[in-house]
Amino acid sequence: MHREAPGHMPAAPGPAMLQALRRAGLTVAQVDAVKTHNPFAVNDIALARETGFPWERMNQYGSSLIWGHPQAPTGLRGVIELIEELVLRGGGVGVFTGCAAGDSALATVLRVSDGRRH
Repeated sequence: MHREAPGHMPAAPGPAMLQALRRAGLTVAQVDAVKTHNPFAVNDIALARETGFPWERMNQYGSSLIWGHPQAPTGLRGVIELIEELVLRGGGVGVFTGCAAGDSALATVLRVSDGRRH
């Protein structure tokens, strides 16, 4: 989770994503997919600028706002969509991030294996 100054919520998802990746021992270059849950497009633009992850590769199956903005159910649906995207890719690392109200954001990192035994 990351907090910004009051009124600067669009800037919060990028640092939240970078913090989650650091804690997972990963870099942005290792991320295969990003799913966001934000109320404004500017949040995703700020995320792309802060992290270097291309905005064109975010939200490959559309905006989560089509399902509404309640954080818990819509955020969970976003995480499920991220898992499905990674399964279709044959596995990989994904990040889910989004605003967490007001001036803060959250992020989580997950990995989907390719299904092969190692």
